[in-house]
Amino acid sequence: MAQLNNKELTTLPVGRLGLIPLESCRPLGEKVNEWLVKWRNERDHAEMQSFAFEGYQRDSYIVDVKTPRFGSGEGKGEVNESVRGDDIYLMVNNYSLTYRISGFTNLMSPDDHFQDLKRVIAAIGGKARRVNVIMPYLYESRQSKRTGRESLDCASALQELTGMGVENIITFDAHDARVQNATPLHGFETIQPAYQFIKALLKNEEGLHIDNDHFMIISPDEGSM
Repeated sequence: MAQLNNKELTTLPVGRLGLIPLESCRPLGEKVNEWLVKWRNERDHAEMQSFAFEGYQRDSYIVDVKTPRFGSGEGKGEVNESVRGDDIYLMVNNYSLTYRISGFTNLMSPDDHFQDLKRVIAAIGGKARRVNVIMPYLYESRQSKRTGRESLDCASALQELTGMGVENIITFDAHDARVQNATPLHGFETIQPAYQFIKALLKNEEGLHIDNDHFMIISPDEGSM
């Protein structure tokens, strides 16, 4: 245990932490930020006074970023503070937000959210020390393999992100984890949330009982057998 603690104390951060939750992931990003602020402020070690830990403890790790739209519906990404040398974590979801286009309200599709993600990466302009993407719903995850004359959208998206300088991609329960083969030299994590779902159900559903008299498991489709 002593060796583990020594390793933790002497391991330097990759860079100053920067958290960028896009509008689609703003509530989750704010919760992550609150937890990080609390956790880091509770840590107190001599090593944190060194220059290498500059910016380790702050009131907020969220970077001021905007993705405004022009009247034509076209958009851009804006980073309103320096991220030079930072370890950036971008958070994006595919929920249908809206924006105005030529006087009409338009729903944002997953394609729109992915474009906003790329706009922010482009606005960072390679100045960050490392760029990581947290995408709870992996973009085009359902289109992960070819069964006919079809596009391989998920693999293309991963290659596009890594081509823009993204080092790690973190998602939850990817439809097919083998899609990471499209970018074998970069980090790809697919976290399985089944335990958390079951725990939440058992905690909140009083009528749910796990026994032979009340519970049956049915596969939703042939692929899940």
